[in-house]
Amino acid sequence: MTEAILLVGGKGTRLRPLTVHTPKPMVPAAGVPFLTHQLARARAAGVEHIVLATSYLAEVFEPYFGDGSTLGLHLEYVTEEEPLGTGGAIRNVASRLHSGPDDPVLVFNGDILTGLDIRALVRTHETTGADVSLHLTKVTDPRAYGLVPTDDTGRVLAFLEKPQTPEEIVTDQINAGAYVFRRSVIDTIPQGRPVSVERETFPDLLSAGAHLQGLVDSTYWLDLGTPAAFVRGSADLVLGRAPSPAVPGRCGDRLVLPTATVAPDAKLAGGTVVGEGAFVAEGARVFGSTILPGAVIEPGAVITDSLIGIRARVGERSVLTGTVIGDGAVVGPDNELREGARVWCDARIPAGALRFSPDQ
Repeated sequence: MTEAILLVGGKGTRLRPLTVHTPKPMVPAAGVPFLTHQLARARAAGVEHIVLATSYLAEVFEPYFGDGSTLGLHLEYVTEEEPLGTGGAIRNVASRLHSGPDDPVLVFNGDILTGLDIRALVRTHETTGADVSLHLTKVTDPRAYGLVPTDDTGRVLAFLEKPQTPEEIVTDQINAGAYVFRRSVIDTIPQGRPVSVERETFPDLLSAGAHLQGLVDSTYWLDLGTPAAFVRGSADLVLGRAPSPAVPGRCGDRLVLPTATVAPDAKLAGGTVVGEGAFVAEGARVFGSTILPGAVIEPGAVITDSLIGIRARVGERSVLTGTVIGDGAVVGPDNELREGARVWCDARIPAGALRFSPDQ
């Protein structure tokens, strides 16, 4: 296998304000755009040619990655004029593929962090003679996902939308967002209109008698669609829990990029990342968080499981837990923000304006 399609056109609305100025795959995770980790893992698995299906803020990708040669890849970019969904996006880039009708083409979503054995998925596809092979993973609570039951041989039996009752939960296997298509199958997807592979393409193929094969691989899997998940994924990359050859440094408790400045008595732990040109002042404590380039953490601030945007500032003694601070925003001194708080880009919070506990 030498070709892949990478779906990177989504707007990332669940991640806002992180995605106001930056497409979701380009938000830094463990010091580099998340997309870098996916490209590097694909290259390590033997992929040489990748077509990126872009849409939202499409102009950002090519200036950063170019032709892909620095990663040992040949990259091409196709931009949708209007959003086409997962299936429509795959069909829209088909003309850029060089594979023959029976060759395997890898397709993966641009917001999944996974330890999937890509070569094993391709081997499964080839040895079973499948038309499409799907990476499946097991989850403790599958109610938020589409279920994919299989028989004893791994052949897919059905695609079940998000179950609402216990009786509907017939398996803990879900679609994990990576596929291998027989090249000719891609050409059967309708062209020029929105198509969902999950809701239309796969069920239609199954109804038509096509062979869809599932491979269960639960080594590591995380949907980075929410801020909390994105922060966790970045920390897991730094800690070495999630595999990637693109982490710019040794795995450990922290990752401080070369031009960042961290005061000697500042405490960093839990997979924290401090981006290029960022500053963490004396007495600050940062746990399991991402500090994006140019951000400033003032003395005595305590930040846990949070993401601080580009050139944002967190004031002295402010305490942030499970919070996202947008690019250029300023949180004044002595504020307290808790789980789920999102401060929009360039917003200003005055000193002592927000608290969840009594003023001491």
